[in-house]
Amino acid sequence: MTNSGFREKANFIWSVADLLRGDYKQADYGKVILPFTVLRRLDSVLAATKKKVLEQAPKVKTQSDELLDLALNKISGYRFHNRSPYDFQKLTNEPAQLADNLRSYLNSYSKSVRDIVEHFNFDAQIERLDKAELLYPVVKRFAEIDLAQTSGLEMGYIFEELIRKFAEVSNETAGEHFTPREVIELMVKLLFVPDNAALHKKDIIRTLYDPTCGTGGMLSEGERFIRQFNTHATLGLFGQELNPESYAICMADMLIKGQTTDNIKFGNTLSADGLGGHSFDYMLANPPFGVEWKKVQKQIEDEHKKLGFAGRFGPGLPRINDGSLLFLLHMIHKMKPVSEGGSRIGIVFNGSPLFTGGAGSGESEIRKYIIEHDLLEAIVALPDQLFYNTGISTYVWILSNHKEKKRKGKIQLINAASFFVKMSKSLGSKRNEISPTQIDEIVRIYGECKPGDYVKIFDKEFFGYSRITVERPERDAKGRVVTDKKGEPKPDAALRDFENVPLTDDIHEYFAREVLPHVPDAWIDEKKTKTGYEINFTKYFYTYKPLRPLADIRADILALEKETEGLMLKALEL
Repeated sequence: MTNSGFREKANFIWSVADLLRGDYKQADYGKVILPFTVLRRLDSVLAATKKKVLEQAPKVKTQSDELLDLALNKISGYRFHNRSPYDFQKLTNEPAQLADNLRSYLNSYSKSVRDIVEHFNFDAQIERLDKAELLYPVVKRFAEIDLAQTSGLEMGYIFEELIRKFAEVSNETAGEHFTPREVIELMVKLLFVPDNAALHKKDIIRTLYDPTCGTGGMLSEGERFIRQFNTHATLGLFGQELNPESYAICMADMLIKGQTTDNIKFGNTLSADGLGGHSFDYMLANPPFGVEWKKVQKQIEDEHKKLGFAGRFGPGLPRINDGSLLFLLHMIHKMKPVSEGGSRIGIVFNGSPLFTGGAGSGESEIRKYIIEHDLLEAIVALPDQLFYNTGISTYVWILSNHKEKKRKGKIQLINAASFFVKMSKSLGSKRNEISPTQIDEIVRIYGECKPGDYVKIFDKEFFGYSRITVERPERDAKGRVVTDKKGEPKPDAALRDFENVPLTDDIHEYFAREVLPHVPDAWIDEKKTKTGYEINFTKYFYTYKPLRPLADIRADILALEKETEGLMLKALEL
């Protein structure tokens, strides 16, 4: 489906908002449109086998709902079915009984779909629409669109477009729900390409996990990527999502794909890991940027204190106003040991996790753990204005606990900030997009792992530093050094200073070279030395631009003065 094709369908579905206007606040449009879109999609894909399911349903001899579901699912060809005589078309034939018939239709779905409907709190919307005499026109409008031939990827685009529209009219954050598809495609390729040979093997089985799975975009793209070149591969999809509507959409998508919905969990990943004890081959995530974790502070701090490194948050805790690094720690905890093949992680962050927090802070301790354990493989700087809800710069981190030989002890930085094309029409804050050709170029640069215009490669120790405390003696009114009982100089807190010494430098040589020539009476308080890590991405790619010659600047100023003088004369003439 072309861009215009999915937008055409999304615009048709969005036209239901015209029916709701006046009876519903704009912020509540999604409570009607999203569940109806999901249900119409399920209704459409079941249409081909609906008659056969209805014929066989009375013949299935079982007292167990679970066995009945399994038997009829087999006939429907999906992991769900509907044994009601109604579909969207037939529901509109009896307007007077529509509310009751619609409820009966929903209750005739297999349990997996009924669970999805519950997360939409859909019964409340049926009642509200019925009272407002809107139920019939809404159902009729949805009956007019057929989504049977719409692929999972295309449905993802449709949901994204709808959610973006909801966000625009209600001033909510669309980015909480999804990641731009080209960013997902890039992340998937960076994650899977190094394992290309293994993934081509027949009947290979792998797992992919997203702890903030939203509507399932990353999971769907991962499966699509592998199926493109290996139809015999099995990729088990796992995820967890906090937003009930996004969770329901993801569940519906998994059902249609033939995935088990038991692997998609509802709830807060940080406070209640729905897949505790599981480890995965591949993991992808776009955690919320700069969102505080105060609501789950107690559970996280308790786990950190009680379990330490046996739990998820052993290395440290970031400051309360940004929990993004907690998701990365959660994913690292779910990496398979190298003896079982190891794991690869792709996660997108804003700039904060690169450098926020000095030596000894939670953020620095997390970076220290990741880098010293040689888990960080590469960081890719993306263009700005790429996401729907923010124009800030973002970075994709790639982690692995089974690096290729050429990557061991190294970290690759890729500056892909210029790899974008301007969009013909902005979508919220999104004005740029990465073209397919540019995605492939970034992946190629990553795979080559060689220094160049867009690439810097450093030893992992390069990013570490020792924060030393430089003390100077306290002096009395006559300028004499004040000493303690042991005759040692007392430090003057007012003169205390700090220096960050690269790990590649000897502390005492640095001190003798950089400090003592300026303050000969200074010394290092060895007990206070801390090790920190930061990644100053922009600094490493900075290119000095020489100032323009003074003659050129003077000429420009004179030209501007002349132009201004001419404008003033014209104004006086008027």
